[in-house]
Amino acid sequence: MEHDTIAAIATAIGEGGIAIIRVSGPHAISGVDSIFRARKRLIEADSHTVHYGHIVDLATNETVEEVIVTLMRGPRSFTAEDVVEINAHGGVIAVKKVLDQVLQLNDVRAAEPGEFTKRAFLNGRIDLMQAEAVIDLIRSKSDRAFTVARKQAEGTLSNQIKALRQTVIELLAHIEVNIDYPEHDVEEMTSAYIRDQCQSAIEEIERLLKTANEGRILREGLVTAIVGRPNVGKSSLMNILAQENKAIVTDIPGTTRDVIEEFITLNGIPLRLMDTAGIRETSDIVEKIGVERSRDALQGADLILYVLNNNESLQDDDRQLLEQICDRAVIMIINKTDLPAALDLDEVKRYVSEEAIVKMSMLEQKGLTELERTITDLFFSGGLEGGDLTYVSNARHIALLKRAKQSLLDAIQATYAGIPIDVIQIDARLAWESLGEILGDEAGDSLIDQIFSQFCLGK
Repeated sequence: MEHDTIAAIATAIGEGGIAIIRVSGPHAISGVDSIFRARKRLIEADSHTVHYGHIVDLATNETVEEVIVTLMRGPRSFTAEDVVEINAHGGVIAVKKVLDQVLQLNDVRAAEPGEFTKRAFLNGRIDLMQAEAVIDLIRSKSDRAFTVARKQAEGTLSNQIKALRQTVIELLAHIEVNIDYPEHDVEEMTSAYIRDQCQSAIEEIERLLKTANEGRILREGLVTAIVGRPNVGKSSLMNILAQENKAIVTDIPGTTRDVIEEFITLNGIPLRLMDTAGIRETSDIVEKIGVERSRDALQGADLILYVLNNNESLQDDDRQLLEQICDRAVIMIINKTDLPAALDLDEVKRYVSEEAIVKMSMLEQKGLTELERTITDLFFSGGLEGGDLTYVSNARHIALLKRAKQSLLDAIQATYAGIPIDVIQIDARLAWESLGEILGDEAGDSLIDQIFSQFCLGK
């Protein structure tokens, strides 16, 4: 199947200015050429050229659509195969008619999800880490997340993993020599070399893992729960951050009875906001369900925005909840600073540091810039202004880096325990294979199929 010619619509289905049908494989050029009428035949055209003409129905010789065709001969294409892209008028009917003509050709079939990118990987144009970055490019929800994904797609992170593998392969080569020629082995020197090489690789892995949490946030978004007692301004905060009236705001306590979600970008950080029902003891059955859902949202949140009323003293409900979450990532928002202060800030500081307290007025829309800065400082130790946005963001990559690190630690420990060098070699090889699995060199077919099944058709 990997040598078939495949075709799919590469643009979103629906009304639009242009739709693109992508065709890739050994029969892409000759196949499309047989249904394309233009001044010059595609099979005679140079690579990376654009041609105007018409797609025709071979059965009736009638014109189906007016098109622009782009020709790219392999290996200078995305898939490293011959690729033809047919640009037709946007719309469901026009693009379907063109695709139908392409799929009626001999040796051309409909592409599976992600099959174009999969072929780019199988043909050696990109590695598995770069292929996964293509998904992140499509799904990125902020400029910074897009930049991180773009750098990964370009191979910035892959090159660092390859350098790590080179360090480990040099170690394996040294061990192999000593196994094959034991008469030249000096045990103390070999053990020291193993420890030095392993430690060097471990330090690089740790440097990459330090960015893992930040990378995950940029990739998936920061799950953020807005909590507090009823009528303290949670829904107002939600509306201000979302810049639209997502939640109903009234003076009546308990207006919000369910969890309302919205995805926003704040200072380049994607946030999955959850406005929760006010947490309090209640006999109202519907409100009670909302409070339980609020507690569930609280448990799964990366960040908690706890809203307090500047015009009221701290209540027992607040104290009980703050005791439960004080060891979590919490930012305390003191709302209604436009009203006379009745809240004891010294008591609030018993639960959170002064740096995690933000004073706001939802009515006057004050304090938003300070909230943005506080969130950035809390989750991004180096800030987000630096030019180097190389982050490890994929859970699979993080797990494999941790596995490689553990194998290297085992190898170091083995040298101190006096374990034979051929056994130490096993740990080093496991580290090398774990790093290779990140790039796809050691990945099994089932893993590859599972990764590419997440793609959309035509990508």
